[in-house]
Amino acid sequence: MKMNPGERVSTSRVKNYLLDLQDRICSEVQAEDSKAVFIEDDWSRDENEKGHEEPALGGGGRTRVLTGGAVFEQAGVNFSHVTGTSLPPSATAARPELSGRSFEALGVSLVIHPENPHVPTSHANVRFIVAEKEGEAPVWWFGGGYDLTPYYPRSEDVIGWHKAARAACEPFGDEIYPRFKKWCDQYFYIKHRKEARGVGGLFFDDLNDWGFDRSFNFLKAVGDSYLGAYLPIVRRRKAQPWTEQQRLFQLYRRGRYVEFNLVYDRGTLFGLQSGGAHRVYPDVVTAAGILAL
Repeated sequence: MKMNPGERVSTSRVKNYLLDLQDRICSEVQAEDSKAVFIEDDWSRDENEKGHEEPALGGGGRTRVLTGGAVFEQAGVNFSHVTGTSLPPSATAARPELSGRSFEALGVSLVIHPENPHVPTSHANVRFIVAEKEGEAPVWWFGGGYDLTPYYPRSEDVIGWHKAARAACEPFGDEIYPRFKKWCDQYFYIKHRKEARGVGGLFFDDLNDWGFDRSFNFLKAVGDSYLGAYLPIVRRRKAQPWTEQQRLFQLYRRGRYVEFNLVYDRGTLFGLQSGGAHRVYPDVVTAAGILAL
């Protein structure tokens, strides 16, 4: 990883940004819905709550869930800041040199499920992880992105979504959007069904070769562009009439959505292996009661 002179890793700067991002997204989504409100659960966990024979885990977060809204059937916008004495296997499978390192992971992760089948589901995640080992330099990286899952795709919506993603990437180089768009298409692919989960967006991980400040600025550019990419679609489609048959198809496709998360998603696996998936990952929070499998 490249670090400029005088540059330092600052977990506190990342945390402050993520808390503010969660606040802004919740405020805008709640205002757009105009009926339901986010219910917050502040949580923490003791480093010994899993017992002495398993790696110690600590940290906490803010889980926020909106249900039964005028526009959004269910939405989870969650912040977490968790620590542990050993990285979960999902984080070290491709990087075995990180095995045995303690870790600190911060992130905002969200899933929004509208009621109207003509309004797409959206997902976003931005995260920062530091892995440390006594006597060695810390290893850190950023990751995240966002993706769109329409049930009845419209060209205007898909083009607008990708234009916003491209605009977020442009200050960092012309090659960045094509690179992270392709990664998103590859990542959100349900291999055993040979089908894409949605129409893509952005996905990046293990980002540290730009140095801390530039990498952090990119994370902020992605996080800050999410609402501008998604809410215009919501406003165009939320009043569009829909039929019961379209609603049933929406629920059927949501099954595919959650299937991907439970089988392939790294973040869900990280949460399950670190003992906090029900708190940390809104894919799990928002799944109950809104699927037809």
